[in-house]
Amino acid sequence: MRWLLTRVLAGLAALAVLLVGAAALLGYQFTGEPAPWAASQGADAAWVGSWEDTGALDALLTTGGVNTLYVYAGDIGADGSVEREPGTADLLSWLAAEHPDVRALAWLRHVTEGSSLVRDRFDEEAGATLAAGAAEVAADGFAGLHLEIRPVTVNDPSVPDLMGVVREALGEDAVFSVQAQHVELVPGGRVPSFVTEGEEKYWSAGYLDRVTEHADEVVLPGVGADMPMDVLYGGFMVRQVTEGVGALADRDEVTVRFGLPAHTSGDWGPVEDTESIGTALTGIRLGMTRVEPPEGMTLGVALYVADEADAEDLAAYTAGWLLS
Repeated sequence: MRWLLTRVLAGLAALAVLLVGAAALLGYQFTGEPAPWAASQGADAAWVGSWEDTGALDALLTTGGVNTLYVYAGDIGADGSVEREPGTADLLSWLAAEHPDVRALAWLRHVTEGSSLVRDRFDEEAGATLAAGAAEVAADGFAGLHLEIRPVTVNDPSVPDLMGVVREALGEDAVFSVQAQHVELVPGGRVPSFVTEGEEKYWSAGYLDRVTEHADEVVLPGVGADMPMDVLYGGFMVRQVTEGVGALADRDEVTVRFGLPAHTSGDWGPVEDTESIGTALTGIRLGMTRVEPPEGMTLGVALYVADEADAEDLAAYTAGWLLS
């Protein structure tokens, strides 16, 4: 018993050292001044969950920084079936009339719980069903597809395979956007989270590259970081940029976006006090300054979600990213 207790305490001590080291790393990352060029490239996006009132969305689009919307178009079942969200045609009509230069992608999501380490997230039959259904939705007035599937465990082979099948079903003319999970802050850093939470919060850089191989656009979320302090959240966003850009640096042409927390209702995920648009943008700009993205890579941000963004969020986006 004493031997076991000693081993447990040693393990806890090692974990504590790891956490302290990670906190120090993140705090250090969130220092310095971003370069003047590290700002909007006019290729930003926003998720849209509701469109009964388009006031907040209209205010955001009027800034001119957002050219893409991920319009909630339905949920994906475990068998790959797609349950459509009604009324998307109304928003598409509004966009065509009021903001014709903004393209809309069909946002389909599969959000569940647990690991896909032992059982793949989608088997071959479910993947074929999903690909066909997603292509049908995307062709219904949208410019393409934005796909969100989580959580997915690193090395689950079904999801990279699925992305290839979806790409083929969409065709080459449609825009294919993939929402990734957070990339691990340091190599191997995903393991403690997986052990304690029982599901994968982080992806390795290599798995991020594999999953998004067929995507035109990749989105790394800026919410759900679970950082206890805003300075750590800022450092977290710096690392998302440097690690994410590094993982995808060999792509010929790709757009990479980083999420901004603008959700307030909790309908689309937990609201965390330490996460703000201002802190996220400072972290993103610092990350861009340090990594210097390669030619052919376009960087942007994406507001989560546009219909819940208030005037304070809009002011933070305008001042911190559009620099106006």
